[in-house]
Amino acid sequence: MTTHTAQSAHKEFVVQQHLIDKLINGEGYVERDPATHYDRKRAIDTGLLVQFLQSTQPDEWAKLVAHYATSAEDTLFKQLEKELKARGALDVMRNGIKIVPGIKFALCYFRPASALSPQRVAEYKANILSVMKEVEYSEKHGNRLDIALFVNGLPIATMEAKNTLTGTTFKHAEKQYKADRSPAGEPLLTFKRGALVHFAFDEDNVSMTTRLANGKTRFLPFNRGRDGGAGNPDVAGEFRVAYLYHSGDWGKAIFSREVVLDIIGRFMHLERNGKQDVLIFPRFQQLSAVRKCIAHAGAYGTGHNYLIQHSAGSGKSNTIGWLAHQTINLHDSADEAVFNTAIIVTDRIVLDRQLQATVSQFEQVAGVVKKIDGTSNQLKEAIEKGARIIITTIQKFSTEHLEAISGQGKRKFAVIIDEAHSSQSGKAAQSMSQALTREADSSDDVEDIIAAYQKSRGPQPNISFFAFTATPKNTTMQRFGSVGAGGLPHPFHTYSMRQAIEEGFILDVLQNYMTYKAYYELEKAIDDDPTLSGRKGQRKVARYASLHPTAIGQKVEVIVEHFRRHVMKELNGQAKAMIVTQSREHAVRYFLGLKKYIEDQGYNDLRALVAFSGSLDVDGVTYTEPDLTGFAESELPNRLDGVKKDGTPYPEQYQILIVAEKYQTGFDQPKLCAMYVDKKLAGLQAVQTLSRLNRIRPHKQTFVLDFQNTIEDIQTAFRPYFEVTSLEAMTDPNQVYELESRLMTFGYLDKQEVERFATTFFKGALTGADRAALQGLVKQTIARFEVDDDEGRQEEFRQLCRSYLRFYTFIAQVMNLGDTDLEKLHGYLAWLVRMLPDREVPPEIEVTDDMLSLQKFKIEEKERGNAALSPGDHEALKAIEEFGAKPYTEDEQKELSEIVKAFNERHGTTFSEADMIRFEQVNLDIMTEDLTEMLKNNPPDVVFNAYSQAFFASAVRMFQRETEMRNIIMTDQEARDKAIRHFFNRAMREAREDSAA
Repeated sequence: MTTHTAQSAHKEFVVQQHLIDKLINGEGYVERDPATHYDRKRAIDTGLLVQFLQSTQPDEWAKLVAHYATSAEDTLFKQLEKELKARGALDVMRNGIKIVPGIKFALCYFRPASALSPQRVAEYKANILSVMKEVEYSEKHGNRLDIALFVNGLPIATMEAKNTLTGTTFKHAEKQYKADRSPAGEPLLTFKRGALVHFAFDEDNVSMTTRLANGKTRFLPFNRGRDGGAGNPDVAGEFRVAYLYHSGDWGKAIFSREVVLDIIGRFMHLERNGKQDVLIFPRFQQLSAVRKCIAHAGAYGTGHNYLIQHSAGSGKSNTIGWLAHQTINLHDSADEAVFNTAIIVTDRIVLDRQLQATVSQFEQVAGVVKKIDGTSNQLKEAIEKGARIIITTIQKFSTEHLEAISGQGKRKFAVIIDEAHSSQSGKAAQSMSQALTREADSSDDVEDIIAAYQKSRGPQPNISFFAFTATPKNTTMQRFGSVGAGGLPHPFHTYSMRQAIEEGFILDVLQNYMTYKAYYELEKAIDDDPTLSGRKGQRKVARYASLHPTAIGQKVEVIVEHFRRHVMKELNGQAKAMIVTQSREHAVRYFLGLKKYIEDQGYNDLRALVAFSGSLDVDGVTYTEPDLTGFAESELPNRLDGVKKDGTPYPEQYQILIVAEKYQTGFDQPKLCAMYVDKKLAGLQAVQTLSRLNRIRPHKQTFVLDFQNTIEDIQTAFRPYFEVTSLEAMTDPNQVYELESRLMTFGYLDKQEVERFATTFFKGALTGADRAALQGLVKQTIARFEVDDDEGRQEEFRQLCRSYLRFYTFIAQVMNLGDTDLEKLHGYLAWLVRMLPDREVPPEIEVTDDMLSLQKFKIEEKERGNAALSPGDHEALKAIEEFGAKPYTEDEQKELSEIVKAFNERHGTTFSEADMIRFEQVNLDIMTEDLTEMLKNNPPDVVFNAYSQAFFASAVRMFQRETEMRNIIMTDQEARDKAIRHFFNRAMREAREDSAA
C-alpha cells in the first residue's frame, strides 16, 4: 500500500490512492501501469485482454493463431475495434465478437443464475478486474485521468478524484470533465465506444455520466442519501463514499466483482430518447432497491412484502424492469428457483407504454415477456402456460376467465405493483391473489370451503409483493410495509421526495406559492326563502357565486395576466399552465371566459384547451371536449405539448389546459410551469395534483396560484410524504368485530339467514335456482329495512355495511382472521348493498338569478412566498379507521365517564360509555365541509352556537325511537349542554388536527 508523509496528507491523490488501495487489497483488482500496458489508440489494455482470452478460451485462441499466425493479435484488435465502433462497448462485452473462420470470443463472463454448472462459475471467477492511475489517454495531448477501471482489458469507468481539504470537490471534477475532457477523437471518452461511465467524486459525494459532451454534459448524483435528503451518511473510520470500494451495511461495494459485473450484465442498457441514444447506468437508489429486494428474496424465499417508496423522478420504470428480470433468474442457496413467474400489475386501464417498453428491452430471450393488451383470457393462458414475465392491468383479474384458474398454489410468483395504493386492497387485488393460489376443492364441507376462501385473502406463501409508490397511504403501509422493531410498518426501501428535490431530479413545487381570497356579497330576492337555508342550500349558494360570470371573469383576468407576466417567458416561450377547477361546469365556464378575455385583449399568442369527460349542458347548450377543442380527446396531450408524434410542431400552439378531475393526476407534461387551483385539495389528492409541476426542464421555474386553499393546508398534505412515510399506529383488527356488532343491533340482519345464504353461496358454481334462493334471503333483510321509517338509521346502516365490506377486505389481506362468520357476513352484505333501495334524494335546489343577485365580488392576494418544507418536517399517517371518530384522549375519556355518571344519577338510567359514544354518529352527520372550516378558522366562542343547534337537531332525530335518551336531550338542559360541549371539543380538536386526514 502506498504511504504518504504528513505534508502530503491533504493532496488530492490521497483520496485517489485510498480508493485504488482498497480495490487492490479488498476487491481483487490488479494494478496496471498505463505507460506500458495502455494502448491509447485502441483504449484497451491489450496485454490483459490477451491474457484473459488465452487462459479462458485456449481452443479459440489456438484457432486464431493457427489461421492468422504472427498477425493473430493484430487481427483480434482490428476486429474488436470495428465492433466497438459499430455495436458499442456494452454489447461487445455482453455478446463477444466473431472472427473468420468461426472463431468466437467471449470478452466477459457474467455471474450465472445457478451454481449447478461449475464451468460457468469458474468462467465468472476468471474475469480480470484491473485499475490504472494517472492515465494519459490521448495521442494529442498529455491530459491525464485520475483513475480508469477495466474488465479483461476493456475500459468500464473513468474517474476524477478531488479532496475537499484542498478546496476542491466533486463539482470541480465535473467541471474538469466538461472543460478539459473533450471526447472528440478520444476512443476512451467516446460515447458507447469507450468507457461505459465516468465518475466525479471527493470524500463525501459522487456523481456520474455515461455521455461526455463538453459543456452539455449532464452529471447525475450517485449518492446513498443522508438523513432523508441528498448526500451520504458518515462511515466510521472511512470516507463517506466508501460504498464505491468497500462492502458495508449498504451491501457489496459498487466496484466489487459481483456488483460491477451485474451492472454491466443485468442493469445497463441503451435506449432511444427522441433522436438520441441514451446509455442508462442505474442510479444508486435503483441499484440498491433491486439488489436489496433480490438478496432478501434469495435468502428468505417467497411470501414476503416489499414496499418501495420512490419519489417521482426516481426512474421507477427502469427499476421495475430490472427487478422483474432478476426475480425470474433468482436461485436460493439450494440452487432452486425462487420465483417461477413475475407479474407486473397496474391499475391503469391502458397499459403504460413506457413501462412495457422498458421491461421488454431487457429481454434476452424472445418470448419471455407477455404483454396482456387483449382480453382477460389472454392473461389466463399466460398464467396457465407458465409465462416468465407478465405485464397486465389489475382489472383483468376480476373477470370470470380468471375464476377458472386453479392449481397455481405450488408455483411461486413475484407480483410487482406499478403504483401501490388503496385499490390494491380491493376486489381486483383479492381476485389476483385467489387466481394465483386457488386449488381444486378438497372438501365438500362448506365450513372448510369458507375457511379456505377466507385464508386465500391473507398473506400467501407462494406470492411476494413488490409494491412501488411515491405516496403510500395508511392502507398501503400496513398491506405492504415491513414491520420493524417497534411493531409499526415502514418501507423496505426509500428514495424520498426530499432527496429527489435536493438532488435535482424533481422540482419543489411549493417554492413559489401564492394564495388568493375571494370576497362576495349576495342579495336574496326573498329573504326568508327556505330553499336557501340549511347546509345544502348554503352550498348551492356558494356554488352559484363561484360560477357567476363576474367571479369567473375576475379569476380569468388574474390568471391570464399572471401567466403572461411571469410564466410565458419560461422555457424559451414553451411554458404551459394548468387550471384545476371544481367541476365540469366550472371547467367549461372557465374555458369560455378565458377565450373571451383573450379575444377582448387581443392576445393572439395565447390559446387554451379544456379537458372533461362526457357531455355537459351549460346555459342550454350541450358541450363535449371535442366540440370545444376541435379535435379528438386522444390528441389533447400532444396538442398541448405542441409536437406531433413524428416530432414536427403543430401550427397552432396551446399554453393553458383547464381540467376537472381528468388530467388532474397521472398526467406527465414536463413543460407545465404553472398551476392555477380553484378547487379544495387535501391529503394525497393535493400532493398528486401539484406534483404535475415537478418534472425537470432546464432553467424551469414553477408557480402556483391558489384560490381555494391556504399554504398551511398544502403543507399539511405534503408533510407525510416529504421524507420516509411512517404510520402512527397499527390498525386494531378487532374493529371488524365492532362493526359486526353494530350491524346486528339494527335488527335488520338475521344470523340464521346469513348462515343459510353462506351454505349456498360458497358451495361452488351457482345455478339459476341458487341465485333465486339467495335473492330471497336477502329480500327478507330488505323487508325489515323498509318498514323502518327512520331515514337516519337506514342511512347509518348503509354506511356501516360499506364500512364493513371495505374494512374486512383490507384486514383479511393483512392477516389470517380464522373466523368464517366474518367471511359469511361479507358475502351476504356484498349482495345486500346492491339490492338495498336507494335513499330518497330530495330534488336539487336550482339557484337562479331570480333568487339571488351578486352585489359585490373581489379577489385579493392573501399569501405569497416559499411554502417548501424543511428537513425533518414530517408527520406520521394516522391508523386506519374505516368508521367512527378519532380515538379518545385521556382527558376526553375522563370527561365522558363523568357525563355518563351524571346522566345516570339524575335520571336513574343505566347508560354506558358505549351508549354515549353513539353521539359520535351525530358528529359524523353534522360535520360538513362548511362546519369543519368554521371550527378550524374561528375561536370556539364564535362557532359554538352554530354547532350546538346542529348537534341538538341531529341528536333528536337519531334517538327518535329511544324515548329515554330523547327525553333527556330535550328536557334536561344541563345534561344536554355537558354532552354537547364534550362533543364540540372533540369536533374542534379533529377539525384542527389534520384537515387532510
